[in-house]
Amino acid sequence: MRFAIDIPNFGIASDPHVIADLAYEAEEAGWDAFFLWDHINYNMRGSQEIPIMVDPWITLSAIALRTQRILLGTMVTPLPRRRPWKIARETVTLDHLSHGRLILGVGLGSDRSREFSGFGETVDAKQHGEMLDEGLEVLAKLWSGEEVSYEGKHYQLSNVRFQPRPYQQPHIPVWVAGFWPNKKPFRRAAQWDGVFPLMRDHEILPQDLREIVNYMQPYRTPEKPLDIVASGRTSGIDRAADAETIAAFIDAGATWWEETFGWQNTLDQLRERIRLGPPLREANPL
Repeated sequence: MRFAIDIPNFGIASDPHVIADLAYEAEEAGWDAFFLWDHINYNMRGSQEIPIMVDPWITLSAIALRTQRILLGTMVTPLPRRRPWKIARETVTLDHLSHGRLILGVGLGSDRSREFSGFGETVDAKQHGEMLDEGLEVLAKLWSGEEVSYEGKHYQLSNVRFQPRPYQQPHIPVWVAGFWPNKKPFRRAAQWDGVFPLMRDHEILPQDLREIVNYMQPYRTPEKPLDIVASGRTSGIDRAADAETIAAFIDAGATWWEETFGWQNTLDQLRERIRLGPPLREANPL
């Protein structure tokens, strides 16, 4: 089991210098990864504040230069609102900058905060699913370093070749997010390197995760490992209760635990939880 910190790219820590320092502190405290949300707008329900935001990709570059060991990435990037060839350039550059520590989390995204409609983009979920699948195909082809031509419904490429290839081979790890019990995101995730499951009405419970893992099993390639991500909050103080929480998710198939913070948390709360370290002290060093 590995352990990550997962924070918004707004509100709780909206200064890239501070976020890079937090990632350094997480590395020192024994955490295995530090992830940022990827939003360009956010409706903080119940708040009249307009969120102060940072660009996650530029901030991840600051994290890469401030740290040595900890993995980093977006959790998650809505690929349908990005050009996949731009993501290809950004991810390869960041993968080299970090010496192979990048994980790319992807998903459909939503229009809850008008991150599509506010900029004249389609809000059609079916089209977003098509764009996500095509975008992942394009990414994989461009990461190969070979000459690429591609004719899709939403993306077309003609005789282009991207160099260098990613630092990590055969490719940068891709974790796919999805809301259970929707099935398509989990069939998609089974073809990549990890799955980040969510539910709309409550946090994922161990029994939910077990059901997801069982559903995905027939779609997985047997010899290819798949990271299974569970998320929530532990105290960092009651070590026995934290261990019991984590053990239930390990038993359900989880390989990662994300300690997730929202915009309602304070910077002091985040920093203190980071300082207390992962829920299990025996977190595996990378």
